[in-house]
Amino acid sequence: MKKIILLCCSFWLASFNSQAQKYAIIDTKYILDKLPDYKEAQKRLDDLAIEWQKEIDSQQAELDKMYRDFDAEQVMLSNELKKKREDQLFAKEKSLRDLQRKRFGFEGDLFKKRQEFIKPVQDRVYNAVQKLAIQRGYDFILDKSEGITIIFADPKLDKSEDVLRELGIK
Repeated sequence: MKKIILLCCSFWLASFNSQAQKYAIIDTKYILDKLPDYKEAQKRLDDLAIEWQKEIDSQQAELDKMYRDFDAEQVMLSNELKKKREDQLFAKEKSLRDLQRKRFGFEGDLFKKRQEFIKPVQDRVYNAVQKLAIQRGYDFILDKSEGITIIFADPKLDKSEDVLRELGIK
């Protein structure tokens, strides 16, 4: 009787073991930082952002000068001229806000350029991860780079180096 129970327990435990999920952990930030084309794309994006910020700063300086000039001349202006200058200031301020929104706002130029420059690199990494998962039979792969999604990860589960090899890096 004991042998039968032991045999049944062994089969039962073996069935759990065969259904265990196989998983891996990667760090996409680490992987992307190792890719030269990602670094180049990020630099191009940073250069554009700096150029656009200089453009905005220049217009902000013009607006500040217009305000200072208006404050200095305000007492000598007629009501009609005062209203005209206030309208000019308002229009310049609106133009500046529109430019900021166009360049850095949600789905603005920076967002579009990020999609153009960085998304192809991210897609390559995603495809390499997917290929690795299929080849090695992983049920799922966790990314530990964004936020605190994994509190502890055994380093032997980190397959970031394997993804880099798949991409031809290192």
